[in-house]
Amino acid sequence: MRIYPSANTGTQTPGAVPVSSSRDLVERAEVLVLAEVDQPLPISALCAALSVSECRLRKAFRRVRGLPPCRHLRMLRLSQARRALMDTDSGLSTVTEIATGFGFLELGRFSVEYRRAFGESPSQTLQRASSASADLVRTAAQQDRVEFYA
Repeated sequence: MRIYPSANTGTQTPGAVPVSSSRDLVERAEVLVLAEVDQPLPISALCAALSVSECRLRKAFRRVRGLPPCRHLRMLRLSQARRALMDTDSGLSTVTEIATGFGFLELGRFSVEYRRAFGESPSQTLQRASSASADLVRTAAQQDRVEFYA
């Protein structure tokens, strides 16, 4: 049996998984989940892909991120969806397209989780981003006219 330092106290815990391997496991899980954002997020499939038990994956996420894997990985996807909403023009994408593109198939649940995480609805984020984009286009057009007449 190997003995590793405990992540919290610095004491030795027999059989504990080293923090560095937990961190590696969590990082590999994050890479896998973000590589296929349009797919649903079953933990059992993730465990199979990583060749670890669900218990080990949960312990690694608790140790490294302080959250269960489902919650942390869902937050990663929510953050990716928020970036997509902020970077898009509402004429080119809809909230539905973006949400389903990041694996959120239950749109009502997506909206509730999004509002809880970011304090506004996904449509408000998209509308705000579209307004900002339109303002930039108007400003650029005005500058072009000024330079043309100058």
